[in-house]
Amino acid sequence: MPNFLIFTLAGTFASFGDVAGHERRGSWTWPGRSAILGLLAAAQGIRRDGDFAGLEALRVAVAVFETGNHLRDYHTVQTIPSAVVRRPQARPDALALARQGVNTTITLRDYRTGVLYGVALAGPGLEPISEALERPVFHLHLGRKACPLSAPLAPQIVPAASPEEALGQLALPPWHAGAAARTLYADPDMPGAGVAERIETRHDMALDRHLWHFGARQVQVQSVHVAPKDDA
Repeated sequence: MPNFLIFTLAGTFASFGDVAGHERRGSWTWPGRSAILGLLAAAQGIRRDGDFAGLEALRVAVAVFETGNHLRDYHTVQTIPSAVVRRPQARPDALALARQGVNTTITLRDYRTGVLYGVALAGPGLEPISEALERPVFHLHLGRKACPLSAPLAPQIVPAASPEEALGQLALPPWHAGAAARTLYADPDMPGAGVAERIETRHDMALDRHLWHFGARQVQVQSVHVAPKDDA
C-alpha cells in the first residue's frame, strides 16, 4: 500500500494561471501541477531557477471541495510610446517622458474567492516535503503573492490504496467542516487512481520556469466522494 502526503489549500483569494495574453490574466478553477510544485519549492526554499528534478518525480492529485466565486480586477497600465527614441534609464526619466504622452490600456485579472482543495502527493521524498510545509522557507500563496493561505496546510503522510482514500483523512479548516469533494484531477500515472471518466488537456507543465513557458499535459478526471471526518 503506497504512502501519500496530503494537505489542504484554503484561501480567501486565489489565481491559478490560464493561457494568458497581454490584456487578460485568467484563472483556472483548481491549482494545476505547476502551481502545486511551485508551492512545494517555495516551502523548501527552492528558487524559480533552482533544481526541480526531485519535485518533478512526484505524482499529484487534487480534490476540489470549493472552487469559490469568480472575481475580476481591472488594472490600468501605462507605457511609453514606441515612437520615443530615447529609452528611460530610471523612474524619474520615465515620468518625464510620460508627460509627453503615454499609451494607456486596461488589463483584466481574474481571481477565485473562498476556495478549498485537497492535495495528495505520491513519490519519493515525502517526509522532507511534509516538514517544509510545516515550516516553509518562503511565503506561500495561491497563485499570486496577494493571495495568502487562509489556514495551515496540515500536512500528513498516510498509507492508502488510492488518492481518494488518502484524501478522506484530510484535516479541513473548521469553517469548512462537513465539506465534501466531488471531483478529483490526477496525473494519469498516479498510484491507485481509479478509471478516468474523461481526459482533459491543461497547459501547466513547466518547460522553462524562469521565462514562464508551459506546455500541455493530460489530466485524468474522476468523480469521487471525499468527505473527511470532523474530529471535533
